[in-house]
Amino acid sequence: MREVDVLGVRVEMPTNHPIVLLRERDGGRYLPIWIGAPEAAAITYAQQGVVPPRPLTHDLMRDLLAVLGHTLTEVRIVALKDSVFHAALIIDGKTEVGARASDAIALALRTDAKVFVDPAVLDEAAIVVSSEEDDEVERFKEFLDHVSAEDFDKPEGPESPPKS
Repeated sequence: MREVDVLGVRVEMPTNHPIVLLRERDGGRYLPIWIGAPEAAAITYAQQGVVPPRPLTHDLMRDLLAVLGHTLTEVRIVALKDSVFHAALIIDGKTEVGARASDAIALALRTDAKVFVDPAVLDEAAIVVSSEEDDEVERFKEFLDHVSAEDFDKPEGPESPPKS
């Protein structure tokens, strides 16, 4: 497994569909995962430290784990099947629970769990950013500094790409 950093969420143009972008920690590959608007908002809230007036689903999951005395040890993006990313939540270092990649990432951000990606998934779906494209990555990071979760509260269109 390769550890990744969650860079954040952006809206892919021209389709207006949100993606979460992961960066290989010890490498130069980036993994874009198309996600739904609610998941984009949940990830953005977690990254910005926004505490909603009532717990969101991922907040509830975090709180349930804590109350039951369990810890989310890590999140693994384990497969890409039919254009859908599959993930696993690793609880207490031994119990594995299947999850959508977007939900797993949103929960990892709330629990400070590390995120890993199977090397085969990176080989299949990751992109390598050349030095000319580094400027685009920097613009993306700047965009993340100015985006808010409300930017993703738009309904999805009928031609949505596959989601995690």
